[in-house]
Amino acid sequence: MKILVCVSVVPDTTTKITFTDENTKFNKVGVQFIINPYDELSLTRALEMTEANGGSVTVITVGEADTEPVIRKALAMGAGDAIRVDASPKDGMYVAAQIAEQAKSGGYDLILTGRESIDYNGGQVQGLVAEMLGWPLINVAMELDADGNTIKATRDIDGGREMLTANTPCVVSAQKDLCEPRIPNMRGIMMARSKPLNVVPAVDKYDYTSVSKYELPPAKSGVKMIDAENAEQLIDILHNEEKLF
Repeated sequence: MKILVCVSVVPDTTTKITFTDENTKFNKVGVQFIINPYDELSLTRALEMTEANGGSVTVITVGEADTEPVIRKALAMGAGDAIRVDASPKDGMYVAAQIAEQAKSGGYDLILTGRESIDYNGGQVQGLVAEMLGWPLINVAMELDADGNTIKATRDIDGGREMLTANTPCVVSAQKDLCEPRIPNMRGIMMARSKPLNVVPAVDKYDYTSVSKYELPPAKSGVKMIDAENAEQLIDILHNEEKLF
């Protein structure tokens, strides 16, 4: 099975977010970037599937040259090669168009993504890629396997779990609990240096978005401590100050 894994490069969750150029650009200075955690799950499961049943794993990202050290980690985890579309990931539609364009000629059986990236939390790319390619989509899978040309997945729904099947080619997005993310070992890190990382130009599709301004959310206020015996005060705050009822 030939699998394409979509990888976003995102700021580490401990990063302090700031902006430059009158709040129109994200400030990358001093920021530690990582593979999007949900994408790590999809990559790990892709590697497990191909190791058990044969096949290959390619990772793809839409990003500029500064993303390459992070993509090398994906290669160190075990991916055979990588594609970097040389463009800034402007929005979900633009990213999906770049991925779909590369997938059309790649002969892939399965495209895996994370459920969302932890920076924008859009959860759009998997559905858009599936639509652009005309492939079925299984979203937020917690279990994933392949039986020949059939993809089997399980996901949580209200009140239980749903088991789904789809014929390849198809798109699947990963949810937490799918697997334990793989940690690169020293051999993988050394081998990653010589694995191909192919840089391709972006296609001129859906390039409609521009940023007018970024704003940080309001700072959290201090916690009010209410004595357990003073329920009336708590009710008064919730009703009159917080307007919750």
